Amino acid sequence: MLLSKSFVPILKNNPSEAKIKSHQLMLRVGMIKQASAGIYSWLPLGFKIMKKIEEIVRQEQNKIGAQEILMPTIQSSEIWKESGRYEDYGEEMLRIKDRQNREMLYGPTNEEQVTEIFRSSLKSYKSLPQLLYHIQWKFRDEIRPRFGIMRGREFYMKDAYSFDVSDEEAFYSYNKFFLSYLRTFKRLALTAIPMAADTGPIGGNLSHEFIILAETGESKIFTDKRIFELNNHDIELEKNSLQQMRKKYEQYYSVTDEKFDKEEFEKVVSEENRLITKGIEVGHIFYFGDKYSKPMGASVDLPGGKKDFVKMGSYGIGVSRLVGAIIEAKFDDSDEIMKWPLSVAPYDISLIPMINKNDTSALDKAININKELIKHNIDALIDDTEENFSSKIKKMNLIGSPYQIIIGKKSDGDLLEFKEIGEATQNLSLNKIIEIIKKQKNSN
Repeated sequence: MLLSKSFVPILKNNPSEAKIKSHQLMLRVGMIKQASAGIYSWLPLGFKIMKKIEEIVRQEQNKIGAQEILMPTIQSSEIWKESGRYEDYGEEMLRIKDRQNREMLYGPTNEEQVTEIFRSSLKSYKSLPQLLYHIQWKFRDEIRPRFGIMRGREFYMKDAYSFDVSDEEAFYSYNKFFLSYLRTFKRLALTAIPMAADTGPIGGNLSHEFIILAETGESKIFTDKRIFELNNHDIELEKNSLQQMRKKYEQYYSVTDEKFDKEEFEKVVSEENRLITKGIEVGHIFYFGDKYSKPMGASVDLPGGKKDFVKMGSYGIGVSRLVGAIIEAKFDDSDEIMKWPLSVAPYDISLIPMINKNDTSALDKAININKELIKHNIDALIDDTEENFSSKIKKMNLIGSPYQIIIGKKSDGDLLEFKEIGEATQNLSLNKIIEIIKKQKNSN
């Protein structure tokens, strides 16, 4: 892709209205454009990154046996009145009426909608468990939307729902999602800590937030540093294996501020292992039993003719929020360098030819290199503008392709100036560069 033909409206300076680095960068490199307070259009660069994140989330949901559906953004108020949440949810819910004067709402979450789907479709315990998920836009009318897409009113979210016959089976489903989330964030090059959390308006008595460390985060966290040493790469989906995995995490004190107990923290965590900092919530899982199934009549037939209400959980990941979270974790604002993880980068590599009006040989070489990269499924962005070298480098550092090839006076012969963004330059052959990138892509 030629930069001159790309819709990437880059600004010279950070917008004054942006207070955190993710909001600043996303506006500056043209990833998003504000439509109204807390609502954004996603432009090609940002949209491409978000869709890559979405696909990783989807793959990890599918691995645990969850099935994808798609529920509407507009819901009937009747099912929310059945669950008892219509009045309780508060002013964050956008309430509307259609032309027949029926009360409708723009869904802030989907527990009621998915429960209605289940109760009208399945009646036997033999159909359980069921794990359903969708990836859809949500709307919550935040009183003070801020920080760009980190706390907007409209956001793109994966939410999943589990239906089980008993508490024991429901905990097994809960643990599947627990593992799925750890694997998802690992593929995004994020270290996300599961923390015991308050259940809030979703309800229930078991909940974990997944938090990444960031000074700009709104969540205050208290944790044992040893939790960072845990690794779940080889955990299988067997019931006992998943249970042991969660116990490994829960042996270390790790909570958000709503659950914090100073006396307990100081009692169970030695002073050298205590970590008090801020973080960004990137996922949240809940188990709430029959909180929704009972008032909405979502029951199944059991052996012997009895009926019982299904046990449910819900599991959310903010797909659009993760774009901002990765920036908060990875952007070096002192040197203005953004290095996207290769798994979600808008382009795998940037080609930066030194061009002047009288000599297009460097651009020609870049185009020929790109032809070879395409054969190996490597996506490149070519800066074909006539700006000076420092401006090109600065621009490409902001866009954040993980790798760069600089094509100038030192690019004669078979060796190219190649660098991992933010690192020193190496002189390598194109074949070696392709090998490095393909190996890294395969590891993701």
